Parts: sequence; C-alpha cells; structure tokens
Amino acid sequence: MAFSPDGQRLASASDDATVRLWDTTTGDHLNTLAGHTGWVGSVVYSPDGQKLASSGEDRTVRIWDANTGEPLKTLIGHKDAVRSIAFSPDGNMLASGGYDATIRLWDVNTGEPLKTLIGHKDRVNSVAFSPNENTLASGSDDATIRLWDVTTGDT
Repeated sequence: MAFSPDGQRLASASDDATVRLWDTTTGDHLNTLAGHTGWVGSVVYSPDGQKLASSGEDRTVRIWDANTGEPLKTLIGHKDAVRSIAFSPDGNMLASGGYDATIRLWDVNTGEPLKTLIGHKDRVNSVAFSPNENTLASGSDDATIRLWDVTTGDT
C-alpha cells in the first residue's frame, strides 16, 4: 500500500491483478486500475502525487495518472516478477527490483531504461532511494543489502 503525498488517497496492490484507490477520509473506493496480468506486489506515488507506479508478477512496471487512473507507460525488461519499486526524490527516475535478481532504473518521463544493476544472487525484494538520490539501497533473498551509486551503477 502507499499513501499519496497529501495523505488524501491510499493505493492498494492486489492478488487479483488490480490496483485500487481509496479516499482516506471517507474510506470510499475511488477507482480500480486494471492492466496487470498477475498479482500486483508494489505500489508507490510519485513525490508530487501526480503519478502512481505499480509492479507485479507479469514482469512489468506500470505508471498511471494518479488523478484519472489512465495508464501512462508500461516498463518492460525484467525477466521475472517485479517485487519492489521506488521513485527518486525528484520523481524523474524509478527503480524496480525483481525476482530475476536485477534492479532496473527507468526514466519516468520517457519510460526508457537507464541502467540495469547486477550483483544480487537471488530475488530483489526491496529498493529505496537516498534523499539526495545519489544512492539506491536494495535488499535481497541472498541475505544482503547493497548500496548502489545511481550514476555509475557501482556498489
């Protein structure tokens, strides 16, 4: 689950291949975003709250308009399920960690891949940007946490 930056909405990921948006004040269901073809494992709002990203079993990351629910981009490149996603603090980059033991960095505006970070030996379950967006942390089933230089891709 993820709160919008203003706290007014909540996005929930689901095993039924959808993302649901909720009003946090009333509890009302606002929208259902459909497009994934398997479970959705992660959702995250962009820092400005205008975009919502989701990832899942279908090996994709999807970027949605957070206000209308319209699909904006589908990011394809992982060879297995995508478990974790994170926007950079400026909202221009997205990191995705997958069961294929890779981390991919994406340009949010174009949908183009920027880098593939390789070093884990098992599933990547968690990714997070540092506040200055120069470092990405990742956690894996290989029992390691790695810190990556976002510019060079080095650990």
